[in-house]
Amino acid sequence: MKIPGYITSILETLNGAGHEAYIVGGCVRDAMLKRTPSDWDVTTSAKPQEVQRLFRRTLPTGIEHGTVTVLMGKQKAEVTTYRIDGVYEDARHPKEVTFTSSLTEDLRRRDFTVNAMAYHPEEGLRDPFDGMADLEKGIIRAVGNARERFTEDALRVMRAFRFAAQLSFSVEEETYAAAKELAPNLKNISAERIRDELQKLICSPHPETVRELYRAGITALILPEFDLCMETPQNNPHHCMNVGEHIIATMCAIRADRLLRWTMLLHDIAKPETRTTDEKGIDHFYAHPEKGAETARRILRRMKLDNRTIKRATTLIRYHDMRLGNEAPVEVQIRKGMHAVGREDFPLLFEVVAADNAAKAPQLKERKEKELRDLREAYERVVARGDAVQLSELQVSGADLIEAGITDGPEIGEVLNAMLSDVLKRPEHNDRAFLLNASQLKQYRNAAEGKKNHGGRE
Repeated sequence: MKIPGYITSILETLNGAGHEAYIVGGCVRDAMLKRTPSDWDVTTSAKPQEVQRLFRRTLPTGIEHGTVTVLMGKQKAEVTTYRIDGVYEDARHPKEVTFTSSLTEDLRRRDFTVNAMAYHPEEGLRDPFDGMADLEKGIIRAVGNARERFTEDALRVMRAFRFAAQLSFSVEEETYAAAKELAPNLKNISAERIRDELQKLICSPHPETVRELYRAGITALILPEFDLCMETPQNNPHHCMNVGEHIIATMCAIRADRLLRWTMLLHDIAKPETRTTDEKGIDHFYAHPEKGAETARRILRRMKLDNRTIKRATTLIRYHDMRLGNEAPVEVQIRKGMHAVGREDFPLLFEVVAADNAAKAPQLKERKEKELRDLREAYERVVARGDAVQLSELQVSGADLIEAGITDGPEIGEVLNAMLSDVLKRPEHNDRAFLLNASQLKQYRNAAEGKKNHGGRE
């Protein structure tokens, strides 16, 4: 196992002072799987105060639970004293911890066998719970009694499936049964912790593992809107699976980007509430993108995602079913789409549409691929010409309108918007002299006034 120099130095310092010390947990698991660990943790028989005395720079990040962060140059590592956890009263934290001199007792308190291994470069692997065997079998199994592990920290219910998704493993039978039984305890877990686990799962190589969350009754607690999707059919020529299975397929069809995976998870979330069936038995989902954006906003706020991600995801959801190409020329719709979605995120819309198409009826594949190719080509032409799609790209500004005699603040904004509306249709009109021509300016003022009188509609 290739251990970073700063970790080796920490081990040697602790060993040199007469203490046991091992790397432990996820870094051991990942190294055994020939993966590069994202961080390195150390467990030791040394008490927290002894760790602090041995290293010049430390932070008492979780000293009450035995954890001290050791700073080595620009690197840092958590060093935690062997411990035994007391009673868990809130399905998250032990009421108290007791330090121990036994590595095995420390490993016994950990969640899954694959995370309960320790390693020392001279002693080799310490694996009292057969984590290595489970790595070879490709299973996630709780250490000891699964019900006890999930009772201690309810979030472990989700972590079992998250690790399975990240490692391409399955959840062992007894562990799965305990997770399903104790899933209701997730109500005691904060939205932020649930969000982080769900996000890691959907951004993993196997986002389809969300189906197991559904089967285990977990989404019923954390994302009940998804359960409705799993129960909503799509009797429509464009589709070949129910809404939930379609959502899962689209997540698998798009790259593992945080924004894109959240978008696909929620892009059809409003279909259950918008489903209607006509006299021929065909289902329709009118206005589901618009209502889906509203529902997604509520869900993402509930899960405490940042405002920028919420805005970007809901915008992509709102326009994911936009009928680009229905208006001639196609470039007009492209420019309008770029204005609505934004220059930065509009290219992402092509990825969203491609993933959506990939999970639709296979007989439509060739036609939809051609439509998307045509739209991409139109987009490339618009970008190559440098067509204006935002107010800031107009050849005139508010100062120019003031100079032209329009001094009312709200009217200035309305006229600029009328100019942009014209330029989106006719990019050649984005010319300073044309826009400020007296007769043309009058038309823009009249258009702005008419739009205002019609409640903002053109």
